Amino acid sequence: MARELGLGGTERQLAEIAMALDREQFEPHVGCFTDGGFRAKELRAAGVPIVELGVRSLVSRSAVAGARRMGAYLERHGIGLVHAFDVPLDLFAAPVARWYRTPVVLSSMRAHRDLTPGVTRHLLRMTDRIVDGIVVNSRAVARELAEEDGVPASMVRLAYNGLDTSVFCREGARAALPWDEAAAVIGIVCALRPEKGLHTLMEAFRKVKAGRRGVKLLIVGSGPMLAELEAAGDGDCHFQPAERNVAPWLRAMDIFVLPSLSEALSNSLMEAMGCGACPVASDTGGNPELVRDGETGLLFPVGDTEALATRLAILLDQPEYRRGLAARAERRIREHFTREQAARAMGAIYLEFLARGG
Repeated sequence: MARELGLGGTERQLAEIAMALDREQFEPHVGCFTDGGFRAKELRAAGVPIVELGVRSLVSRSAVAGARRMGAYLERHGIGLVHAFDVPLDLFAAPVARWYRTPVVLSSMRAHRDLTPGVTRHLLRMTDRIVDGIVVNSRAVARELAEEDGVPASMVRLAYNGLDTSVFCREGARAALPWDEAAAVIGIVCALRPEKGLHTLMEAFRKVKAGRRGVKLLIVGSGPMLAELEAAGDGDCHFQPAERNVAPWLRAMDIFVLPSLSEALSNSLMEAMGCGACPVASDTGGNPELVRDGETGLLFPVGDTEALATRLAILLDQPEYRRGLAARAERRIREHFTREQAARAMGAIYLEFLARGG
C-alpha cells in the first residue's frame, strides 16, 4: 500500500514487487489513497487489482470512510498480509489492518526517519509497536531504527530495491543534449531538494571544468531548489525538468554524481549504474551498499566539495579507469539488484511472517 501510484521511487518499487511476485504463491492487491498515475495503469495491465481508499487527509472524515472501505476490502478478499510501503500508509494502514484482525501487518522504512521529525516520527514509533515486522531497503536504515528508535533487530527485514534491467541498461536510446559536443557529461537525476546536496555538486563542477574543455553538467529533476541552482549555473549546465523515462538521460551521462547529505537506498543511483554511468556518491546511508569505493565507483565524504572535485578530476583525466568502474557497477546491478531478486526477497519475508501467523 502507498499514498499514490505516480512518479516516485517508492511507487515504482511497490509496482515492481506487485507485478513480479510469484503468482503461484501470492495473489497481490494494491491499495492507495488516490490511484491516479501511470503506475496504476501498469498494475491493472498486469492483472493486479487496485483499491482506492479516497483518503485526502489523515485528520479528516475521509480517513474514517477510507478505513471502513479498507476494512471491507480486507474481509471481502480474505487478505492475509498487509504491507505499508510509505510513511502515510505506515500511519494509516497498519492500525486499520490491525483493527480488522489481518493476520500479518508489515510497515516499511525506505528513508531515514530524520526526514520525518516531530509528531510524525513519534507516531511512527507507535506503529512500530503494533506491526509484526518492518521492511527496510538498506542496512543503514536498519541501523538507524535500532540505534535511534529502539526497534529490535528481530522485527527488521532487509529487501533491497530492484531494477527492471531490461529498461535500465546500457543499450537503448540516449537523450539529445543541448550542446554541440561534450568531452564528458557529469550528471544527476533527483528531486531538487536541500538534502540532495546539489550545491556541493555545483561547486565541485565549477572547480573541475576549469582548464578542461567540453565538460558539461546535466541536472534532471524538478523541485524547490531549481531557481537558485539555475542562478548558480552557466552555459555548461543544463537543467531538464523531471522525466518519467529517465533511462535515456542516464545513458547520456559519463559520470553520475549523488552528493546526498542523507540517503537510504537511492533508486537513481541504481538506475545510473544499470545504464552504464560511472557512479560517484557521498559516503552516507545506503550509498556504500551500492558503490564499493574503487571497485564499482567512488565515494567521498558528505559535503566535501574538494574531495568530490578531486574524484571527478581523476575520472575525467583517466577515461579507461572511469569506464572500468562503470562496467563493474553495471555488472553489480545485474547480479544483485534486479526486480526479480527484490521480489524473491520480499516474497520470502511474506512467507516467513505468514507461516508464523504474525
